[in-house]
Amino acid sequence: MSIYTPKDFSSLIGTEGLSDTLLSNHFTLYEGYVKNVNALQELLITKTPGTPEHSELKRRFGWEWNGMRLHELYFENLRRAADTAGPTDLLREKIEASFGTFDAWQNEFFGIALMRGIGWVVLTLDETTGQLFNTWINEHDGGHLAGSKPLLVLDVFEHAYMTDYGIKRADYVAFCKTHIDWNTIGARLIA
Repeated sequence: MSIYTPKDFSSLIGTEGLSDTLLSNHFTLYEGYVKNVNALQELLITKTPGTPEHSELKRRFGWEWNGMRLHELYFENLRRAADTAGPTDLLREKIEASFGTFDAWQNEFFGIALMRGIGWVVLTLDETTGQLFNTWINEHDGGHLAGSKPLLVLDVFEHAYMTDYGIKRADYVAFCKTHIDWNTIGARLIA
């Protein structure tokens, strides 16, 4: 019952600032999440709801699912080459309406990325009000704002940068700042 198949992100091979080794390892990690989502679905149908086995598998499903989806969003919003164009007009307007200025948004978003700890930084859209928020997701399954839509996802787990940057997270974050695929983020906003 394998419903999900890993997406192909090999177009990122050759990205300036991320080695092919790092990317290949990261893709393999992502593929593990996809495999585990499928495996958990198969296991869950064999367990009786309410039993400890079913309960624990159900809890684990959120971790694996979000690990799969957050990696997909992250890889999709990366560009192989630096981009200085910046966000689309509509996205810039939304950012400025929520944060005052684009620079204020950037300072907060990338400042969050430099916080100690493992996790994700996500620019999310509250689809009810149109407000944008920068959020921190500590583990894959904790910290999501219910009802919000992820627009920009940045992986700041060590596996995303250690091979190339060692413990210099700031250098990795500086790389990410210039390799955002703003067209993808803009499309997510209006989808």
